Amino acid sequence: MEAYLLDWANLLVRWLHLIAGIAWIGASFYFVMLDNSLKPPKKPEDAKRGVFGELWAVHGGGFYHSQKYLTGPKGEPLTQDLHWSKWEAYTTWLSGMGMMAVIYWIGASSYLIDSSVMALSPAAAVGISIAFLVVGWVFYDLLCRNMIGKDGLLAAIVFVFVMVANYVLHQVFSARGAYIHVGAMLGTMMAANVFFHIIPGQKKMVEQIRRGETVDTMPGIVGKQRSVHNTYFTLPVLFIMISNHYPMTYANANGWLVLGVLMVAGVLIRQFFVLRHRGQVKWWLPAAGVALIALLMVLMAPKQVDASGEKVSFATVRSILQQRCIACHAEKPTFEGFAQAPKGVMLETPEQIAAHAVMSAQTVASGYMPLGNLTQITDAEREQIAIWFAQGARTAD
Repeated sequence: MEAYLLDWANLLVRWLHLIAGIAWIGASFYFVMLDNSLKPPKKPEDAKRGVFGELWAVHGGGFYHSQKYLTGPKGEPLTQDLHWSKWEAYTTWLSGMGMMAVIYWIGASSYLIDSSVMALSPAAAVGISIAFLVVGWVFYDLLCRNMIGKDGLLAAIVFVFVMVANYVLHQVFSARGAYIHVGAMLGTMMAANVFFHIIPGQKKMVEQIRRGETVDTMPGIVGKQRSVHNTYFTLPVLFIMISNHYPMTYANANGWLVLGVLMVAGVLIRQFFVLRHRGQVKWWLPAAGVALIALLMVLMAPKQVDASGEKVSFATVRSILQQRCIACHAEKPTFEGFAQAPKGVMLETPEQIAAHAVMSAQTVASGYMPLGNLTQITDAEREQIAIWFAQGARTAD
């Protein structure tokens, strides 16, 4: 019953995370587009009222006129009916932490710990996980506070920091756990940027405007800095959110480097759209991103298995699967924490094994399965499954 309830918790929190994430990213993308598409106001009276830029748009059968004021309107009160974009960010982060707890903290033995990487107790793994997220945010925040106006250098240092963290995480956690923690670190930075800097800064400016004081522009500068960071973190975080479905990326021997290249590709593609909103079309940016991905595809291509040697019998393969895989991939899993076979993949009968031969051969050979190698499958056994598949995956000897 406990495993069944955890599955429901996983489903509902993941669904909430997806919905909130779409709302947050959609709003973020819209405002970045809006900010980069603004034109100087055409009416002199608008400029006198403090309008910095404006944009006319058409959508859903209507026409919209957006105007931006850097420090609020001049000569008139600021409306009391302000819309604040914040709960999308907070809900996304809270639901993401909920998923972290349900999957990676409660299921630390299965999803977070890989004894071949580092032997950790579940409590130690969870403690390191939480400490990493806190330290990651503090270090990033200190960098940003001390490098106002040095955006190019700051971006380079942040990238190096993320890559170092990425590498270190791969020396502590399972590959899948390392990937998700890089994403959680970036997501924490994004949400904390909103909570600690963007919203408080905006509130301070609003209070100054309503008191009729000269508006301090520094909160706006800081908010702009953090907002820009958030938009470039978005595509890497989105990739990491779906990466657990593609073990070929994180189960690679150089998974940390694969993630780094994919993050760079995401930033390049995002930069293309940011500049395009400014009227600058630089096709080399998405081309470079796609080229990096294509290069990865070539370099990561699986090696051809030599199937010319002695035939591997189905009996041998089935014995390996029964010893190393059936605890989870059965109609009634016996491994703690699983109410049903992961992704519905069962490997108990010859028919089931044949139906999932491709997936089994790929995931076992890559090192992704068994999770954390909890059943201690050997390299020789992985090789036998790969050769059996290359020889035609016959289920009759």
